[in-house]
Amino acid sequence: MIRIPGYEKKRIAVMGLGVAGLPTVRALMASGAHVLAWDDGAESRNKAAALGIPVVDLMSADWAGVDTLVLSPGIPHTFPKPHPVAERARKADAQIVCDVDLLGRAQPDAIYVGITGTNGKSTTTALIAHILKSAGRTIEVGGNLGPPVLDFAPLGKGGIYVLEMSSYQLERTFSISFDVAVLLNVSPNHIDRHGDLAGYVAAKARIFAGNRKKKTAVVGADDAETRRVADTLADRMHVVRVTRDEPGPGMVGAVGTALVDRTGDAPRAVLDMKDAPDLPGRHNAQNAAAAYAAARALGVAPETIAAAMKTYRSLPHRLERVATIGGVTYVNDSKATSPEATVWALTSYDRVIWIAGGLSKEVGYDALIPYLPKIAHAFLIGKAAGEIAAFLAKHGIAATASETMERAVPAAHALATSGKGARVVLLSPACASFDQYRSFEKRGDDFRAQVQKLGAGA
Repeated sequence: MIRIPGYEKKRIAVMGLGVAGLPTVRALMASGAHVLAWDDGAESRNKAAALGIPVVDLMSADWAGVDTLVLSPGIPHTFPKPHPVAERARKADAQIVCDVDLLGRAQPDAIYVGITGTNGKSTTTALIAHILKSAGRTIEVGGNLGPPVLDFAPLGKGGIYVLEMSSYQLERTFSISFDVAVLLNVSPNHIDRHGDLAGYVAAKARIFAGNRKKKTAVVGADDAETRRVADTLADRMHVVRVTRDEPGPGMVGAVGTALVDRTGDAPRAVLDMKDAPDLPGRHNAQNAAAAYAAARALGVAPETIAAAMKTYRSLPHRLERVATIGGVTYVNDSKATSPEATVWALTSYDRVIWIAGGLSKEVGYDALIPYLPKIAHAFLIGKAAGEIAAFLAKHGIAATASETMERAVPAAHALATSGKGARVVLLSPACASFDQYRSFEKRGDDFRAQVQKLGAGA
């Protein structure tokens, strides 16, 4: 657990007692702070009270002397409307932060690597962590991915915190200047929380804030927004541009299936991506390029990076190979909650039987059009099934409305093993999960369970 120096007897408000909120309260209490903790949900409040945490209604509490509100990233403090507790914090002149900011205050001498982007940030974060572990570095990995940061071990000087950072977290993190900051890509997302695309980009670009010396920015070169961000950074830090395509001078990218480093005097082929089976597709070429550039900035040798990439295993719900049954491979990409994310999944395979659907993000599905020939047949679930079926029908792609995962998986299996379909069954929903599941993780778990039933009957 992290302890935060200088917080003895300070009055700190914590709003949101979920996955990160409870460790935040524990860390603050262990640091000697007087904590005022609250959650809008009675179940969360009762759980906290049972753990001995002081629960105080922050709407009626006395805010005198409270200089900091630790606000759960999921709770808005600006758009679309500030939560009432955030408004009370502003009136009390309390700074609004998240738990990651407290980590920076507690461990100022550590090395920080931050990764953000609309797509690919979890894979890139996990890959960087895997490389650094393989290189023998002392690390903790988490943030938006994995364990809450205040449950980390204190690493001190030379230790490395590898943090996936959401736009919500970046808006509330002021005490960390990332030594290596990675921005992979930007496409429209979370507009309701940031007001417009410019607000979203500005939140992402906060990963480059701060004044650390020898700061390295690793920036994707494959979309206009990130190229513009990179251009603004060149005069104040070292910038390495990365791409899923052939790299220009000073860049890292892919030539065919080869990961190529052009940051030196001559191009260097680092790795044949075919030897990294859990990093399929062009989008993972960009992820690998970014992880390579970040690890090189931390002094890891190219040979060590290449060897680590070969042994990397994909995260759950992100192009996760669940099983191969009867020569058919089942892939769980439940994290693909938008059409743009599903594009990356489709580019990773020659031909698939596609399971998709859920709660539409109402952005349309036109991004998928160039990749529709890869779909042998679609099995559709959830509220968006009809909408997606109509879209596919316009483009001559056959689809079945299965409604549920329990129906979709065996139907896809029957087609795949008939010899008339593809040999990859891909769950990549292009939709949010909240119509049928609490989270994309639960949706992916259901897919895995249905595939396991197939294996049991094989």
